[in-house]
Amino acid sequence: MIARAGQSKGGTTPGATAGSARASALPGAARRTVAGDAVVEGIGLHLGRPCRLVFKPAPSGTGIVFHRVDLPGTAPIPARVEVAVEAERRTQLGTGEAALHTVEHVLAAVGALEIDDLVIEMDGPEPPIMDGSAAPFVAALDAAGLTANAGRPEWLVLRKSIRVVDGDSVYEAHPCFGFGLDVTIDFPHPLIGEQRGRYMVTPGTFRRELAAARTFGFVHEVEALRAKGLIQGASTANAIVLDANGLVDTSLRWADEFVRHKALDCVGDLLLAGARVRARIVAHKPSHRGTVALVRALVQHAIKEPAVYTVEDILQVLPHRYPFLLVDRILEIDEGKRIVGLKNVTINEPFFQGHFPGHPIMPGVLIIEAMAQVGGMLLMRTIEDPSSKVVYFLSLDNVKFRRPVKPGDQLRLELEVVQARGTMCKMKGIAYVDGQVVTEADMAAMVRDR
Repeated sequence: MIARAGQSKGGTTPGATAGSARASALPGAARRTVAGDAVVEGIGLHLGRPCRLVFKPAPSGTGIVFHRVDLPGTAPIPARVEVAVEAERRTQLGTGEAALHTVEHVLAAVGALEIDDLVIEMDGPEPPIMDGSAAPFVAALDAAGLTANAGRPEWLVLRKSIRVVDGDSVYEAHPCFGFGLDVTIDFPHPLIGEQRGRYMVTPGTFRRELAAARTFGFVHEVEALRAKGLIQGASTANAIVLDANGLVDTSLRWADEFVRHKALDCVGDLLLAGARVRARIVAHKPSHRGTVALVRALVQHAIKEPAVYTVEDILQVLPHRYPFLLVDRILEIDEGKRIVGLKNVTINEPFFQGHFPGHPIMPGVLIIEAMAQVGGMLLMRTIEDPSSKVVYFLSLDNVKFRRPVKPGDQLRLELEVVQARGTMCKMKGIAYVDGQVVTEADMAAMVRDR
């Protein structure tokens, strides 16, 4: 059962998004925690024991931390790869009596909603399995609401590609402006076979495309797994079960629900990096053990940065180059809503050689171009391969130039989405220097194949 503390308990539906509007209204550069307690109760998948899980707000800098309240005096366990241990069919943190088992669905919900600071209290060794997906945890977090914390989130930024092989699991990780997943699975069953899913993971896409995908297993494995003490709490109510002929006592939410769930598991295991991941992950036959090995490699090879996008990131996304790249840094991104970028204006700009020499003023059309490039970064954020796309601006309206921009000024470019439909959107842009408006414009743009 799921309930927000202080409210009556009630059911939820897969992919429920109550509270998502509050979540998306948060500043893109803010750390996040929950606004209040949220409770989820049920039995665990593998150990079959009841557990009451409580999501609780945490101060900035706490990170994601588990606390076993049924074991007084037990130290909190951070959701970090350093404490992950090898375990069959699940992700396990810690060892001995205080260990936490099968935490991947909880971590997937927390990571996908971009929560940075959170205490997760449990009165048992394993979170409730609920319906076998992450949707109940997303619904609980949405019901509690998200709120901004002090400070900025950390990102794990990959600057060069890496490859990790763990048995049959093969991973590649590539630099990316956002968090992309390209997952392939292959099972010798007529309902599965080879399936592939490609996703740009944001809070919105996770809610819509991955959160409700359920774990799955096969009838012929049940006896052997239960002999090992596993799947003690499993049933057709909390897992997709398949026999040789097809589904047992259930129906699929998507025809490719199997690969979606594997992608969900990857999202959860990647949270163990201890920061928001900025990379495109290509995973062939992923496993919990393999994804944890990938996280260890990412932590070793990637760098941690605050939530800004440097010129190196911008060059991965925009096709512009000198002298027409007019964005130096992205400070904030609020998913599908708003973006803030910077352009440093120096006397070395090539256009100052011919635009009012002796009285240099930045051409107004280039201020608009800088604004458009910042808007293009917002549109390209959810595209897995930006190099295959280009943003065309279709119209400009209500353009106003309020004051000149001169060498030494720093343009702060803020754009807000007014309307979005498919690959097209309308944005309102304002450029500031020292807090004063210098330029305003309404613009429409479209993402197209190159």
